[in-house]
Amino acid sequence: MKIYTRRGDDGSTALGSGARVSKDSPLPEAYGAVDEAQAVLGLVRAEAGGELAELVEQLERDLWRVMGELAGAARGDGVTPEMVTQLEAQIDSLSVRFEMPQEFVVPGENRVAALLDHARTVARRAERRALAAGVGGDALAYLNRLSDLLWVMARWQAGESLPSRD
Repeated sequence: MKIYTRRGDDGSTALGSGARVSKDSPLPEAYGAVDEAQAVLGLVRAEAGGELAELVEQLERDLWRVMGELAGAARGDGVTPEMVTQLEAQIDSLSVRFEMPQEFVVPGENRVAALLDHARTVARRAERRALAAGVGGDALAYLNRLSDLLWVMARWQAGESLPSRD
């Protein structure tokens, strides 16, 4: 099987509906930013292990669903309200492990935390691109919550203000 089709040589790409649009139109910009966030999460997973790697892999798998929905290719397996609720539960679960910083955080405490902050900024861009493309609902809420979770994960990995275990 050949990976190239030559159909995009004119600068167009197909959406899930079969319609062809410019590769720099809003929807390809949105799902392209999600794809980039997923790739950065791949770097996190390659550096991490254990619980973090498992959590990141699930996020990577969820992002396939987000991209499919943005591309119009989701066939009954798009983003659900339960996926958003799951992100909120993960945020709550991780947030109790440390004291939240009271001022702006400078990324780079360690490599994994810095990569999580990078993934967060790409997820925020994906959210902005999705909004510009007219996307709303659960996909937009998922991207918003994802960036919150990535911020919390970065603080967790940076060891910010770990609570005492008296």
